[in-house]
Amino acid sequence: MTFQEQPRNPLHGLTLERMLTDLVDHYGWAELGARIPVRCFNLDPSIPSSLRFLRKTPWAREKVEQLYLYTLRQHQRAQR
Repeated sequence: MTFQEQPRNPLHGLTLERMLTDLVDHYGWAELGARIPVRCFNLDPSIPSSLRFLRKTPWAREKVEQLYLYTLRQHQRAQR
């Protein structure tokens, strides 16, 4: 399956930076660090340092993607 063949994938076309920025805007660094306990979210957090860590740590990136999808579903349910 190519990149263009994913019309039903909610992460299609989203960058890791966009997901992380949205999560930080929604939860804040403290809550994000509590939900995904990684050092880059809890100790002097920033978007650039977190992106560097997430891009080389697949398990942490997956947790960010899962939290993003969960948050998206919760937001969609609240709008019904």
